[in-house]
Amino acid sequence: MSSLKTKPTPTASAGIVLAVAAADFVLILVFAAIGRDAHHREEPVLGVLLTAWPFLAGAAAGWLASGAWRSPLSVIRAGVPVWLGTLVVGMLLRALTNQTVVLPFVIVATLALAVFLLGYRLLLAGAARLRRR
Repeated sequence: MSSLKTKPTPTASAGIVLAVAAADFVLILVFAAIGRDAHHREEPVLGVLLTAWPFLAGAAAGWLASGAWRSPLSVIRAGVPVWLGTLVVGMLLRALTNQTVVLPFVIVATLALAVFLLGYRLLLAGAARLRRR
């Protein structure tokens, strides 16, 4: 019986994982704050948290489902799953809690969250590629 040896998947340093998770968290809060401001909603701090929580839960689901901590800056292995988790789980939780889920909002959220959650990862990947040249 032969044993198959596989290389362990390298995990990013705790500092990088925390920084990227914090960036995702802050960018989701910014997304919620911009949306609330655009609609002139009251309760700026509590309101932002109430708007953001479904998306934050979705981001956490995306992190867990993808193992994003292994390569948190990877657009494909972390960014896309976190973005999709944020969007899909966020919208499902909004629907389940009787918050607004209409097509224009879904479209705006899809695009804005993609720019926020994928954008900085793409910029950092591009900067790393330029440094290697």
